[in-house]
Amino acid sequence: MSNQHPPTENHPRYSTHPVSYMRRGTRLQGRRQTVWDTHADSYVIDVPREFTDTSVRSDYVFDPVEHFGREAELVVEIGSGLGEAVVHLAAQAPEKNFLAVEVYKPGLASTLGKIAGKKLSNVRVVEADAVHALERMLPAASVTELYLFFPDPWHKKRHHKRRLVRDSFVPIAARVLKPGGVWRLATDWSDYAEQMRDVLDRAPQFENPYAERASESSREEGLGGGWAPRYEGRVHTSFENKAHRAGRRVFDLEYVRR
Repeated sequence: MSNQHPPTENHPRYSTHPVSYMRRGTRLQGRRQTVWDTHADSYVIDVPREFTDTSVRSDYVFDPVEHFGREAELVVEIGSGLGEAVVHLAAQAPEKNFLAVEVYKPGLASTLGKIAGKKLSNVRVVEADAVHALERMLPAASVTELYLFFPDPWHKKRHHKRRLVRDSFVPIAARVLKPGGVWRLATDWSDYAEQMRDVLDRAPQFENPYAERASESSREEGLGGGWAPRYEGRVHTSFENKAHRAGRRVFDLEYVRR
């Protein structure tokens, strides 16, 4: 059990970026604890902490060659959940390295089980806040693709300030992407999708290759254009299936680092 406290928005040693996630518990039990004990040494990046158990010390820099044992394109998923997407993608592209960033330790344990079950050697995981991972841990221009699939929507208006994708987060994400690198996003909340699109459309670091694309349904709903086709590499996760059952549409976005 962690003896550290949850981050606060104003703590000077943590971040001035409002926390964009709700921790759902960090204790491992039963099979997840066994999986963690068995596979953590092989797949978990043990980063030095600064304040909380999801922070990354400011002087730590991740070395992909050291941890993967090879040079290859690096793909990063922010908020990897139970690992469904990142493990599927890694299995489809063994020539690439994949890093899963997640704050929910039981979710990382589930990811470890999936990695081990498929006997993958090209996936690593880290328990870390997205801002710290991108702002500190990852070297500049080291990432070929960045994924953000179904982030916490914070759907109540008073909580919108906690949404990860906003103007202050764009340069943090842009910092790690190589020129020509791709940022793929997906959400099932239409107002968050519009926020993502509007924030990134005005960002000088990114270009939307689908800026002129507007589906008939988007026009009918008054949502305008700019939506990307569904990324074929993205497996249908439990989050997406839940959205479909609730009757919500899924929006995909794709932006290229200038």
